[in-house]
Amino acid sequence: MSKKMNIYEEASRCLLCQDASCSKACKTGDPARAIRAIRFDNHKPALQWVKDCTDADLERAEQACIHNNWPIRIKEMLRSINPDDVDDSHYPDLTIDFCGIKCENPFFLASSAVCTNYEMVARAFDAGWAGVFYKTICMQEIKEVSPRFDAMHNNATHGDFYGFRNMEQLSENPVEMDFDILRRLKQDYPKKVVIASIMGQKEEEWMALAKMAEEAGCDAVELNFSCPQMKHKGMGSDVGQSPELVKKYTACVKRSVKIPVIPKMTPNITHIAEPAAACVEAGADAISAINTIKSVTMMAEAEVAGQRTISGYSGRAVRPIALRHILELAQALPQTELSGIGGIETWRDALEFIQLGCGNVQVCTAVMQYGYRIIDDFILGFQRYMAKRGITQLQQLVGEQLPKFLNPDSLDRDSIIYPKIDRNVCIGCGRCYVSCMDGGHQAIAFDTDIRQPRIVGTKCVGCHLCRLVCPTGAIGVTKRIVKRKQ
Repeated sequence: MSKKMNIYEEASRCLLCQDASCSKACKTGDPARAIRAIRFDNHKPALQWVKDCTDADLERAEQACIHNNWPIRIKEMLRSINPDDVDDSHYPDLTIDFCGIKCENPFFLASSAVCTNYEMVARAFDAGWAGVFYKTICMQEIKEVSPRFDAMHNNATHGDFYGFRNMEQLSENPVEMDFDILRRLKQDYPKKVVIASIMGQKEEEWMALAKMAEEAGCDAVELNFSCPQMKHKGMGSDVGQSPELVKKYTACVKRSVKIPVIPKMTPNITHIAEPAAACVEAGADAISAINTIKSVTMMAEAEVAGQRTISGYSGRAVRPIALRHILELAQALPQTELSGIGGIETWRDALEFIQLGCGNVQVCTAVMQYGYRIIDDFILGFQRYMAKRGITQLQQLVGEQLPKFLNPDSLDRDSIIYPKIDRNVCIGCGRCYVSCMDGGHQAIAFDTDIRQPRIVGTKCVGCHLCRLVCPTGAIGVTKRIVKRKQ
């Protein structure tokens, strides 16, 4: 039996090169762009970039691959994709209103290292990003450490990390310089959304910075109540944990400006809705969530002159935690607009935040890894998804999954879905057997002579651990049925 290639697994090996050698060698298409589409969850639309390529073209591209181990199997990967079944001639636009501001799409840069000067943001806008929450501006002197970043990889892999830790604080630019940058951005890109992120240490600072943002022409102001590594007392996530303080600062900013005010919440708290509700009581127009999660990593390479500290964790590993906070905010404050942040790397990640109630999403770590260019696949993925579902307005997706979320005591506990093994896909590795025996309910038997697992229905409880550990996707599901009486 021939083994079918896992195109996502192969695409994940791609280095996502700048000025890719494979595309330069191909001449008739852009295989690098096609592979990037696969990597960011757009495998069927990927064919549009190689539709005129012959096998010889793709073979030349593969020969030119500079991968440090072995070349990406470009021809086999792209030839294994079936033609797209969605008509791309009727893709909807992605415009959406947020706090009364028209946005060309819901994708924004998060306040961080990805937006620290005019040139960076301008390139992002040119690439297609709808807006920016500019790197947080404060009146204190900011001095950063070196190194300031660390990442969590699988084993000894390089480049592709699932978790990212940073010790970076706020903008190092003089206050006047940053607001001049924001003024020029809004003048040069009037259709883009420019939002100033600010942080004060006392009321007078919050008010002064907010007024400067409004005078610079910013569309809104974000209040950073959540930076996890501020060296100055009375700033950052310590403020964000106090409903009294965030209410006081939100109220003073609302008195100072007419533009929308968007407090940014910390995840380093048990009940995120409590400070958020206090902000809403003070007049907040929307809530941003989440900032990074306080964390520790132990790699010696991340030490600062032999010393360590607690700092912020981000990347795709934190997305489920961010979604939990968004869900709690959406449930507790159903009339409040939300901006979602945390581990967003593909359009499907962004969709999850929007389906839980976010009107836009902010991206940082994925841009630091892959560059502004990922906006192409965010937009493509969303447009194709909406076209496939027949959805014409992005607003229709906002919060659509909220009704499915219930308290644990309300879930159905009288029915079961049994797993089912596809013999055509199973390779007999026995991973399901090992996991079920040692971490499940001993409900899988394994015939070592023919190397085949078998589900023991009388013991199976439908936990689906076996399905999750299967490396080939050979274990699927059956129909939900009523549990047998014991």
